[in-house]
Amino acid sequence: MVIQGKNVGKRSVDSLLDEARADIDRYSVAEAFDYQQQGALLIDIRPIAQRAEHGVVPHALVIERNVLEWRLDPQCDHRLPDISSYERRVVILCQQGYASSFAAASLRALGYQHVGDVIGGFDAWRAAGLPVQAEA
Repeated sequence: MVIQGKNVGKRSVDSLLDEARADIDRYSVAEAFDYQQQGALLIDIRPIAQRAEHGVVPHALVIERNVLEWRLDPQCDHRLPDISSYERRVVILCQQGYASSFAAASLRALGYQHVGDVIGGFDAWRAAGLPVQAEA
């Protein structure tokens, strides 16, 4: 396959995941909770069906994956009103810690220096007994 003049070989999703994770921070649920308490943006990228079924983390910002980059790009007209810098710590949460790795890598490519995801995702968060509530 050729994309924009580059040869692109066939790769597995596991190799792409390894590459994404090599460029981001990965946090335990305890670390993610501590960062949230210190003012980091904890962003839940799960679709509404997962949030409705499993619950949400209190005070997490919900931004579904398909619009994440637009909402967090300080240079974009579609950014959230309080997004003005690439310097804020951002912690991404998905259901099990896979999609969040790709999302965090995308934000790193956008320019965020302090970005990572939660190892084990929401499932690990809930299993650790951290705060969870029903989707509002």
